[in-house]
Amino acid sequence: MVVIALGQMRRRPAAFVGLAVALFLTIGTVTLFGSLFAADLTAPEAARKAAAGPGVMVIAGAFGEIAVLVAFFVVVNALGFALRQQHRELALLRTVAATPRQARRLVRGQVVATTLLVTAPGWIVGAVAARRFLAELQRRGMAAPGVRVPGTPVPMLVALAAVLAVGLVASAVAARRISRIAPAAALTAGSTENSRTGTPRLLAGIAALVGGALLLRLAATRPAEQPDKAGQAALLGSLVLLIAVALAGPLAARALAAVLGTPVRALAPGTGWLADANLRGYARRLSSAVVPVALLVGLSGTMVIMTSTAEQAESMTASSVTSGTDVWLRQVEFTLLACFAAVSTVNTLVAVTAARRREFALLRLVGATRLQLLRMLTAEAVLTAAVGVLLGAAVAGAASAAFSTATTGSAMPSVPAACWWIVAGAAALTVPGILATGLRAVRGPAAQLVSGGHE
Repeated sequence: MVVIALGQMRRRPAAFVGLAVALFLTIGTVTLFGSLFAADLTAPEAARKAAAGPGVMVIAGAFGEIAVLVAFFVVVNALGFALRQQHRELALLRTVAATPRQARRLVRGQVVATTLLVTAPGWIVGAVAARRFLAELQRRGMAAPGVRVPGTPVPMLVALAAVLAVGLVASAVAARRISRIAPAAALTAGSTENSRTGTPRLLAGIAALVGGALLLRLAATRPAEQPDKAGQAALLGSLVLLIAVALAGPLAARALAAVLGTPVRALAPGTGWLADANLRGYARRLSSAVVPVALLVGLSGTMVIMTSTAEQAESMTASSVTSGTDVWLRQVEFTLLACFAAVSTVNTLVAVTAARRREFALLRLVGATRLQLLRMLTAEAVLTAAVGVLLGAAVAGAASAAFSTATTGSAMPSVPAACWWIVAGAAALTVPGILATGLRAVRGPAAQLVSGGHE
């Protein structure tokens, strides 16, 4: 099984490279904040009390709570997609007498192998980032000079254990469907996409939606004197709402694609119709591409709008409690979250498009030209970006409204012009990413690609 697992990873490098990057960033992030916690715990009592700010542990907790959750969200999304790309191969193994237990063991082996491959680089990056972050906090007076990052390997081992635990649980859930059904049915399911959203997944999505709404209500009812608590609740609520989007993604994506696809079909009757049919017919694939875009727009938009709203609230009360350090901390948090979301977006879009080489080859065999395929991909890319931006904007709008209610008393937040740059950035990652991968995917002899000569 080890040989087969490694062979599958070599066969589909695009999907596993994306998973490896997500795991690398997650290990680095958990190591970073774990090292900061360790620095505060091992620091002398006098050094901890000498800090002018809230302390290293409080800052690390406020940052790490959201950053680690986002990191695991990105890992689960990348892992689920990597396994869906192997659906047909796993089904073929089932037809040649592989047991469900062996199929699950193969998937676990891939997760462990990918994790161990990126563990050492993730540890190094996390440890270096922790020291630099602590040094900057000390320079700004937020941490005492006597606080040092200890040389203990505990934060690194905790990071590895946490990532492995999340990866193995997520892989078990993802591999459950293919390992439980009959081999012949698994092979049939691997060649088609089930358009129905399972009841457990739908119920989980509803639960996440309710949880996100409760968190936003909590944020909206915070006193105006507690903008930090309102901001953390709103940001956490936006992440939970994005999880709801991921769980109910096929339904939401198909509905929005149907609405947005109407003008596309009218403007480009041929390639526009085909693009719209592809997106609506493969809702799970569309959801995989849309969720990272929504994550990028939702989290980045929430951060930018909340920062602008907080500044507006301070100007209304003629106070200035926001220091240069506060602004720097917000910028660091925004950069970290945007980096995760951008990496997830690029990884997923490249893998989704690269996995369609056989589909493109079939279209070429029935008469489609490369130019027509690229036009179809352009229409799909625009629709994918539009659906992701709309879903992310809805989440950012709800979270920002809750924060604005707490800080200004009005549900109308201050929306800065930087939000348009977020939208432009999401489009710049989505459309060129799909087209660049599509250009490579339509190359090669179509007959050979259809017969499985290349993947």
